[in-house]
Amino acid sequence: MLHINDLVLRIGGRVLFDQATAHIPAGERVGLVGRNGAGKTTLFRLIAGDLSPDGGSVSIRPRARLGQVAQEISDSSDPIGDWVLAADRERTGLLSESARLEAGHGDPQHLADIHDRLNAIDAHAAPARAAAILAGLGFDAQAQERPLVSFSGGWRMRVALAAALFARPDLLLLDEPTNHLDLEAALWLRAYLATYPGTLIVISHDRDLLNDVAGRILHLDGGKLTAYGGNYDNFERVRRERLDLAAKTYASQMEQRRKIQSFIDRFRAKATKAAQAQSRIKMLERMGPAIPVIEDRTQTFEFPDPAPLPPPLIAVENGVVGYGDRPVLRDVALRIDMDDRIALLGANGNGKSTLAKLLAGRLELSAGRITRPPRLKVGYFAQHQTDDLAVERTALDHMRGVMPDSSDTVVRAQLGRFGFSRERADIAVGALSGGEKARLLLALMSRNAPHMMILDEPTNHLDIDAREALMAALNAYEGAVILVSHETRLVETVADRLWLVADGTVRPFDGDLDDYRRLLLEKARDTRRGPAGGPMEGNNGSSRRDARRDAAQIRTRLAPLRRRAEAADKALHSLGERKKAVEAKLADPALYQADPAALTAFTRDLAEIDRALAEAESEWLEAHEAWDEAKSGALQP
Repeated sequence: MLHINDLVLRIGGRVLFDQATAHIPAGERVGLVGRNGAGKTTLFRLIAGDLSPDGGSVSIRPRARLGQVAQEISDSSDPIGDWVLAADRERTGLLSESARLEAGHGDPQHLADIHDRLNAIDAHAAPARAAAILAGLGFDAQAQERPLVSFSGGWRMRVALAAALFARPDLLLLDEPTNHLDLEAALWLRAYLATYPGTLIVISHDRDLLNDVAGRILHLDGGKLTAYGGNYDNFERVRRERLDLAAKTYASQMEQRRKIQSFIDRFRAKATKAAQAQSRIKMLERMGPAIPVIEDRTQTFEFPDPAPLPPPLIAVENGVVGYGDRPVLRDVALRIDMDDRIALLGANGNGKSTLAKLLAGRLELSAGRITRPPRLKVGYFAQHQTDDLAVERTALDHMRGVMPDSSDTVVRAQLGRFGFSRERADIAVGALSGGEKARLLLALMSRNAPHMMILDEPTNHLDIDAREALMAALNAYEGAVILVSHETRLVETVADRLWLVADGTVRPFDGDLDDYRRLLLEKARDTRRGPAGGPMEGNNGSSRRDARRDAAQIRTRLAPLRRRAEAADKALHSLGERKKAVEAKLADPALYQADPAALTAFTRDLAEIDRALAEAESEWLEAHEAWDEAKSGALQP
């Protein structure tokens, strides 16, 4: 489906890609991972053709449809259900042409052809499929009838995601698809993507999503792309093993070089040993420099521990909270102590943020009673607070503003707890990455050692290592934690209690996240059933059988071409693996001290593999082009 060959790209004098190569077969679900700033989003722009490389190539299977989540969404007055349906351009065009022909009494044969094609693409089921995707992403039936313009930016991004999923492109590119989702929608998306029928490449820092969805991990590091089979956990294990092996190899090389250099130093001046010394010098030159293993810097966070307070930190009885005359939550009864770790469950719009604001002291009860110690300090983190940061001020300026009585050393130490070096602390916020802005908010929130921290989606924009650091810091923190997050790993690692915010109130959830997943699945099944317990959409049994029979006949006719295309995929992948193995042999310094015939053989093998790769790439393009043409023809009457 996708072949990236010797890709080179420089931006602003920085090399983002340096001879990067990867091959992704059709139907593969790939997780693209790497440090923030490594170039993952830039790679998506190269694949989409929005950027041109300085060298190498990116080729997609001929006539393959590429899909992405739209970043710019117009202020459409169409209902979101219609907007999503329009993402299938072929269906929309066929329906428009059909209506035109029917109104103008056009060619009956052409009209029949159009209806045959609509049946072939299962157009009649499209509204139900679009509705199911929107429901999975949090839009109930009433919301699906609302115009797109009535939704906020975060909800519009969900609509754009629904449109990309509904269009079912051959190659789907998703960049952090869970960032605008709540836990419920994120769980649904993970299940949906795990069975996505096309080729998928997803950039995500959500470890659980990568474990559930990806069958291969593509690691972008140092301008190179390295493929690992399996999910993220397997990638992490194999990469650690490779790093350990590389470190041992480097140590062995350095010891070998030390011994050779010692011989040279001892006998260079002796006439009887001069020839041997010169031989060792040439041996060192052939070996080349030993390459050390440079590992990424481990990130650590540290929340200052609060002074003890008598329990409870907060207690609410018969509480009612909302906005003006509109109550959001009623009959609220809760208690929070210093050692509590609580995660809030419930779909967006049910009142999680309202409850968080109440606990943070940003909203007052309209009825009921709340008690809290007068010395209680609460830290509140919300991702939208990045909009309140002054882009022209540095991280140090922001921290000085909230710690006016502290010395420069103390202020910088607080920033250092969240990974800010002296240099990064002095850079304007506008030049910081999204992850650095999130870390700055965490540093600002915790600067006065709060007794309770309320974290609303704290992991957005944090990479996987930073998320692991956040989990460790929260578990080491001695105050209370209230957590709202779509990331199940964070919830399972940090929280020991779950509260469900739903149906206008908040109550303890008796179970774990697996129980909550089952509850959501049961609700989804109930939603898909009609009032009598039957399915919401009905299909004629015979028409389904006819459709299955026709599809089977098409598959039979296409089988030889499909097998040819699959064989081309496998051949290309096999040659790529062989090339990596030979290159690894040639990179081994020990080879240059062995039989010169072996070195010659490996060099010859590499040249032969390169020739075979060129032929295989040509066959790959021809095979997939023939298959696509045959499929298009087979679906025509």
